[in-house]
Amino acid sequence: MSDIETISAFNASLARETEARILDGHLLRLGVEAILQDPNKGWYAVAVSSSCSGQSQVVGQILITFEWSDWRNGNFWWLQSLYIDQQYRQQGVFRQLYDYVYGQARENSEKVCGFRLYVERENHQAHQAYAHMGFQKTPYQMHEIDFSEKQHSSHTSAS
Repeated sequence: MSDIETISAFNASLARETEARILDGHLLRLGVEAILQDPNKGWYAVAVSSSCSGQSQVVGQILITFEWSDWRNGNFWWLQSLYIDQQYRQQGVFRQLYDYVYGQARENSEKVCGFRLYVERENHQAHQAYAHMGFQKTPYQMHEIDFSEKQHSSHTSAS
């Protein structure tokens, strides 16, 4: 819980940088708090840097959520909300977070059948980084209905 403000700020920056979206700060904080209070929803791993004065600060994060696969009788871990503070990028912070999460998956008592993630279509740098780490494109495309969006006018129902 001590990192809730930083995680919330990183998530807001992530949305702004990758999708040019401005998130509702209050709703975002509630969402982060829900994860931190309920490990069944997921968990955050954070990277911390220590200064010469002994002060430490969170410089990166990754969120892990779960998707049960009946086909595999196990959980996929979704890697989400990955964000590295701008001044710490290209310094191996993501790799350290990923290696930690990978180790947790391999050691976890739950059956973890794999990792999944989604990447904004035009984020070519991220596509290359994930491919370099062994992630492969799937034949699936993501589709969604976002009930939190204000517009539901395109939904029709049969009577």
